[in-house]
Amino acid sequence: MSLLAMQGSVELGIIYAIMALGVFISFRTLNMPDLTVDSSFTLGAAVSAMLCTMGHPLLAIPAAMLAGWLAGNVTALLNTKLKIQPLLAGILVMLGLYSINLRVMFNRANIPLLNQPTVFSSLQGTSLESHAQWLIPLVLLIAVILILYLFLQTRFGLVLRATGDNDQMVRSVGVNTDTTILLGLGLANCLVAFSGALIAQYQSFADVSMGVGMVVIGLASVIIGEVLFGINSLLRRLIAVVLGAILYRFVIAVALHLGMPPTDLKLISAVIVTMALAAPVIKAGLISRRKRHSRRSVHKEG
Repeated sequence: MSLLAMQGSVELGIIYAIMALGVFISFRTLNMPDLTVDSSFTLGAAVSAMLCTMGHPLLAIPAAMLAGWLAGNVTALLNTKLKIQPLLAGILVMLGLYSINLRVMFNRANIPLLNQPTVFSSLQGTSLESHAQWLIPLVLLIAVILILYLFLQTRFGLVLRATGDNDQMVRSVGVNTDTTILLGLGLANCLVAFSGALIAQYQSFADVSMGVGMVVIGLASVIIGEVLFGINSLLRRLIAVVLGAILYRFVIAVALHLGMPPTDLKLISAVIVTMALAAPVIKAGLISRRKRHSRRSVHKEG
């Protein structure tokens, strides 16, 4: 695989890592299966692309994040106020956002951003221009990690984490878990839309179907990171999610380099997630088998 392809994988991995951190908030911290991700990613990309065509690439990022926040809030309200199961609430919002995304894109399935200003254009004419594709996302990713790390150690952050572990216990001490879920899912989809906004400007286009399978990619990044890099501390977990996203993109790049058709990428993603999820069971089975083999060896020697 060429050095250029490896660099592209790392750049994409850095941007997708922001989305993976959003999935980490919903799936791991809140312990809620939020399928809004698939459409909130596209929503962020759509808002970002439209504002770029209007000449506002920097405004596009916070606007996309706000749109993602609102999408997450709708899912949370369906769950907390209307008592719809989290999985179904996410599906409903995901379906509704498909039409909203088309409206945002003025009923166009694709918006090209060729020759349009983007956040990556901000370094044009400087000595860092050639490094903009990875430097800007890396700086933003580090900022997100630091903010998340500090936030999750605040009083509300601890409540957020406790809600995912045991919401009944949190309610018993007088905390309104509905508000916690509202803000948690809002934050998760805010990060997902942030990633979608950057991807649209990085790839110079936004497509109405570009968010399909994002929840699987986010899950793969989270699980791969946790399995390979550990979860001993909060900071380590956040860094593990980031490394998992980068490694996932690298695996995809290797698969494409080996001749795997692009149409099979979803299958590869499903296999990777399955292997990552099954890793603890496989590891436990191997340890058990090794112990049995050791006992048999000792018995024979005796």
